[in-house]
Amino acid sequence: MKNKVILPPPGKEIFEGEIATYWLDAEGILVSVSKSLTRTVENISGNVALVKQITQNKRVPLLIYLSKSGVPDKETRKFAAKQLPEIYSAMAMVSKPGLAKFIMNLLFRFKPPPIPMKSFVNDKEAKGWLKQFL
Repeated sequence: MKNKVILPPPGKEIFEGEIATYWLDAEGILVSVSKSLTRTVENISGNVALVKQITQNKRVPLLIYLSKSGVPDKETRKFAAKQLPEIYSAMAMVSKPGLAKFIMNLLFRFKPPPIPMKSFVNDKEAKGWLKQFL
């Protein structure tokens, strides 16, 4: 992924959250462009509420375009890991090589992720992988 700006397709309803911008694609995959902001329990709580509103409380696969952000504290990491299976069925992370792996190691150093997760440098491959979770 070469520093390209990710834009939603024309005509899609866009949802702006504090930590990311979201839209649902035609297949029902939630697409997220993350913002460079340190995650906290508060902003993740607000984000979970936003995602539930977008998806009408259904667990959906998430395609997330990662951006660099500050390292969240331990409480926030624990909270985020607990929230993932509440809102997502799987997560594909698209980023420059190494960034997703760093985040995975940070969040799930001692136990496996609570949902299927995989990192990609190509969003087409990421979408292909996510389709099995629709």
